[in-house]
Amino acid sequence: MNTGPQEHAFGAGAAAARAYSRQFMGMNVEFTQLTDLGRVRQGNEDYLGYVEPANPEEARARGWLFALADGVGGQDRGEIASRTAIESVIADFREAPRGEPHAGLLQTLVRKANTRVLDAGHEASPSGSSMATTIVVCALRHDRVAVAHVGDSRCYLVRRGEGSVLTRDHTIASEQMRLGILSAKEAAAVETRHVLSRSLGSALTVSAEINEHQLFVDDVLLLCSDGLHDSVSPSEIAAITGHGGELTAAAHRLVDLANQRDGSDNISLQIVRVQSVERVGMYRGRPYRLP
Repeated sequence: MNTGPQEHAFGAGAAAARAYSRQFMGMNVEFTQLTDLGRVRQGNEDYLGYVEPANPEEARARGWLFALADGVGGQDRGEIASRTAIESVIADFREAPRGEPHAGLLQTLVRKANTRVLDAGHEASPSGSSMATTIVVCALRHDRVAVAHVGDSRCYLVRRGEGSVLTRDHTIASEQMRLGILSAKEAAAVETRHVLSRSLGSALTVSAEINEHQLFVDDVLLLCSDGLHDSVSPSEIAAITGHGGELTAAAHRLVDLANQRDGSDNISLQIVRVQSVERVGMYRGRPYRLP
């Protein structure tokens, strides 16, 4: 019998995981994931993984974790950077203290992953390596999700047929748009739209951007690399994933659509549908169930 959370990580050539759910009292999810080479790239620099609780105690103590990374193209060993980041995050999540608040935990996990990407780059090339990767991570527990990200990999929320972005791209163009230097239309077309302003492995320290959201039954979270979100709109993501259909089929439809429209980059995604939640309150730092 499994007594602890189960880790799963996938890289180049990974097929969609079967749509899967584990029935616990409290939060339950159904999920799938898929990574695709695209139509142009010769290698896959995306990597993705998850940690699933093995029993109700683990579900309440640590919850679920989903993570996706996109190795920076045009630099050395992007595939190593993304794999190192995901393996670091899921291993450290499994060993985290029980009940630790997810927002603070994710910041710690991302910073440790940054250090390991830097160390891996140094080991691969002691004279200096430009190894780097994006990352987006979702931790789910009770009735909430904490979302952490660095770079331009995204997390979407689909609720009642409407899709919204829970992350903001850490790119030069996106930063210029927020400062009012570029319009949204200009930022979507300018060459710097893919130039990252923040990534793992590019500096000694990094700060993830983190936010938390309440979740409801039938909400869908979608984590993806820019190979998907550059070609598929939030409304299309909502139309394909937000109406109770089979998740693995939805994942393939999204990848096919991205390949039809572009396909110049690797395409990776994870789809998580909330099946049930557990409403909780906090008393002296401990959660308790609400009626």
